[in-house]
Amino acid sequence: MSKTYLEPAEWYATLPSVFTSACLLLTDAEDRVLLVKPNYQPGWSFPGGIVEAGEAPHDCAVREVAEELGVSAEAGELLVVHWSPPSEERPRSMINFLFDGGVLSDPARIRLQVEELDDAAFLPWDTAVTLFPAHTAVRLPAARLARRDRRPVYLPGGLPDTSG
Repeated sequence: MSKTYLEPAEWYATLPSVFTSACLLLTDAEDRVLLVKPNYQPGWSFPGGIVEAGEAPHDCAVREVAEELGVSAEAGELLVVHWSPPSEERPRSMINFLFDGGVLSDPARIRLQVEELDDAAFLPWDTAVTLFPAHTAVRLPAARLARRDRRPVYLPGGLPDTSG
């Protein structure tokens, strides 16, 4: 039986690839969720963005929050990993990592990056979930569940079981 050996660079080039993004769940002292309104897409989102080549997801989330909001935050516990299949507008699968950014003690420090954001707001959880695009709205109840249970939630495209 003959096997053809591929050099690592050749072999890796044959593998499928995904897009990767990372965000932080930030809340205020009143347990409201911080959402941002990007000016380049419909709907609101968690602060965060696309992971750059060679960048770890938690570092991406911290970098993006600093760039978009002008605040320093830490990426705490991993709350949600959300895999989404390719779509009409996105040719590859997307994996999103959502980390707990904790409580933002001084929301007055927020300075929007106007090149990318139109607005930012702390909103009640039940209001916030209505502002996300349908395909990402599942992350918010999953994040709340993960914070409560202190364990990450994996979303392969569906809603988490919040009955437990």
